[in-house]
Amino acid sequence: MIVGLAPGAHGANRTGRMFTGDRSGEFLYSGLYRAGFCNRPDSLHREDGLRLVGAYITAPVRCVPPRNMPTPEEKRRCQAYLCRELTLLKGVRVILALGAIAWRSTLSARRELEWPVPRPLPRFGHGVSCELDSETTLTGAYHPSQQNTQTGRLTGEMFDDVLGRIQRRLDRFI
Repeated sequence: MIVGLAPGAHGANRTGRMFTGDRSGEFLYSGLYRAGFCNRPDSLHREDGLRLVGAYITAPVRCVPPRNMPTPEEKRRCQAYLCRELTLLKGVRVILALGAIAWRSTLSARRELEWPVPRPLPRFGHGVSCELDSETTLTGAYHPSQQNTQTGRLTGEMFDDVLGRIQRRLDRFI
């Protein structure tokens, strides 16, 4: 399960599919493709044939937030959707949180569902992982926003490293 932030104004909000039609998606899907989590390296529009492989993408906020910074109220109002997805998706072994908001939202949703949450709460960091329960790991990665990728805060090599570690963890369950 991949948890982003919110639909992008020029991406998912316009195309109807998460990380589709914007620069964040170009970075994300090329990395997912290299790691074997999708069948093509790009996501242009909803009818482009892209298929995720063993992955699901969601966001804790459902509307485009002003300046990409959702308010606490927006996060609170949308949390029920993330909780429902967590409940419906069976067999999730790894949750990849793209950014600190996704990290905190995932932990908050699990707490609301009365599922195990580590104490003290683990802090977000790129490449940081924590066991949520005996079967599920939460892993953090910087969000593939242009702000992060164009400044070098997140590189393809850094993202590939995180996805490689996730893939190796998943291979243990096969």
